[in-house]
Amino acid sequence: EKQKPKRLSNLEYLGLDMIEAGGEFGQDGPYGSALIKVGQAQQKLGSCERDFIGSAGMCFIQPLKKFLDGEMKTITKEKGILESKRLDLDACKNRARKARSMIGQQTAERDLRVAQSEFDRQAEITKLLLEGISTTQATHLRHLHSLVEAQVRYYGQCNKIMSDLQRELVSMRPPTPRLRVNSEDIDLACGPPYLSKSQTLDSSQHYQQTITLHPACSSGRTKACSIASSSAPETFSIIDDSIIAALVAESDPNDVSVL
Repeated sequence: EKQKPKRLSNLEYLGLDMIEAGGEFGQDGPYGSALIKVGQAQQKLGSCERDFIGSAGMCFIQPLKKFLDGEMKTITKEKGILESKRLDLDACKNRARKARSMIGQQTAERDLRVAQSEFDRQAEITKLLLEGISTTQATHLRHLHSLVEAQVRYYGQCNKIMSDLQRELVSMRPPTPRLRVNSEDIDLACGPPYLSKSQTLDSSQHYQQTITLHPACSSGRTKACSIASSSAPETFSIIDDSIIAALVAESDPNDVSVL
């Protein structure tokens, strides 16, 4: 018999779209290759999700549904019958209490005995069924533990997939230029103001930052370099990224510091 093809999860569909888009952008480019890797990770997450849903259904949902559709329905039905028997018994008690004639009282008492017997029998049936629930709780508890174990495996797999993806994306990231700020590294890709970890920029305060270049490059290449090649270190205000790029390009990186 031909098996019905499995329906992909939403994450798997997302992964397929990302992989397709990455191929169109070009897998040799940084964005295209990153899209492909993220798409592959989404497919793995979707597959793990499907496996978890299947495991949760088998180990917890199906046994619980079987109990609700079987034993619990029977218990609910018998409790309804017990309630009906109780109402019949109350009615018989009222008739016996209001009976006037001898014949009427005898008939009422006979009906009362029958109603009491039927109520007691139904109460015993309902009691036994309710007592059986306590014995099935141990089974349901095992199913609940199985559900938690399946969740632990699922989230552990998801965490590993995303951690591996994060490491891959970091390894693909192009290196960014860095400077030394007060003996600390800063990332120029963050844009101005260029602050080190020891500096903060308050909303009511603006830091005028400067870059100091020691004479480490040959003269006559750029205006910034020609100034930096004098006998003493020169300091320049940081205005935008172009100033940083020009100064760093013409200087020894080991001699660059931001004050």
